[in-house]
Amino acid sequence: MINEKTRDFILRNRLEDVRKLALKKAPEGVDLPMALQQIEGWQTAVRKLPSWAEREGLWFPPRLAMEQCSSEQTASYKHALVKRLLHIGDTPADGTMMDLTGGFGIDFSFIAPLFTRAVYMERQPELCRIARHNFTVLHLDQAEVREGDSSNKPQEWPDAELCFIDPARRDAAGHKTVAIEDCTPDLTVLQDSIHRKARLCLIKLSPMLDIQAALRVLHGISEVHAVCVQNECKELLLVATHPLAHPVAFHCVDMEKERTTYFTFTAEEEKKADCSYAQSVGKYLYEPNAAILKCGGYRILAARYGLCKLHPNSHLYTSNLLREDFPGRTFQIENVSGFGKKEVSKMLQGTSQANLTVRNFPATVADLRKRLRLKDGGDIYLFATTLDNGEHVLLRCRKVSPTAMTRLCQQP
Repeated sequence: MINEKTRDFILRNRLEDVRKLALKKAPEGVDLPMALQQIEGWQTAVRKLPSWAEREGLWFPPRLAMEQCSSEQTASYKHALVKRLLHIGDTPADGTMMDLTGGFGIDFSFIAPLFTRAVYMERQPELCRIARHNFTVLHLDQAEVREGDSSNKPQEWPDAELCFIDPARRDAAGHKTVAIEDCTPDLTVLQDSIHRKARLCLIKLSPMLDIQAALRVLHGISEVHAVCVQNECKELLLVATHPLAHPVAFHCVDMEKERTTYFTFTAEEEKKADCSYAQSVGKYLYEPNAAILKCGGYRILAARYGLCKLHPNSHLYTSNLLREDFPGRTFQIENVSGFGKKEVSKMLQGTSQANLTVRNFPATVADLRKRLRLKDGGDIYLFATTLDNGEHVLLRCRKVSPTAMTRLCQQP
């Protein structure tokens, strides 16, 4: 696919602006469209797939496939998850994994080494060509590439320990979709065939998906994983087993720069959790990470960490004692104000900018920022929210850094 002159051009221009390169005349013998695809793909990989960017000889797909593929962090998480679920040790399991929607093959390449045989299925010929080449470069000798629409021939699937599937979240016109039934292939149609062929199924879905809607249309789901990177939900992973042996467990994961936090609960635990509501705001304010908010672990979070919730619908918590292990952001509260003109003016005296968050409050961030005449940014954090008694308040806070957290915990 890539001749010698094109390869040299790619190596010489990896750091250049692809848009500017596209306007220049291609040197003789250089396949410029392919070169631009590879340069743009490599530049994306530097950010998203650093270990792949460092390895010479890999080919990169068109932009859409690069945008849709997993990051190295989330692919590594899937590797560890499969290893735990199937009790795989340091040597590959004597069995097969199949990936029904291969794509660029990032998730496949991270999971395949756990098995002695790995079958990659993809309907786009170009992605299959790229996969064959890359799997050779990556020394994935157990990889087998099958070109074609795997959803049409479940009878030809291998019997497998694991089935991985990542349905395309775009319709025939290229518009983004969220509902499972609108994705390609349709999991609601394929799920029975998957259960017949595979011991375990790992499903990757859009982070925008309604989890409860997914649980209503998919059967055999034993685990739901909301995977965040630096508090941004990147993907939902559903684990399907057949027959179902236990209630659904929700795993909330946030991979931050300083640490990775985990929080796990069941729907029954959330329902029965003894959650207290604050009569007044304490010294500290806690905001759960996006994974917990996505999975709905509101009451159980308060119970486990000994916190009081500000309001049933606010999803903010408070305490007088600092919980340094809280899975989310922690703030030290400096002031609490109502929304009377004099109160707000006194609280914001000398403040020209702040980070503003609205939780269970009858105004948008944009409206409130305009009303308060504040620019965005700085080290002041303002939370507009509602207390359990229905009172609307503005909380002025400062974020507690890991260093400050250690110092505060050491104070008598």
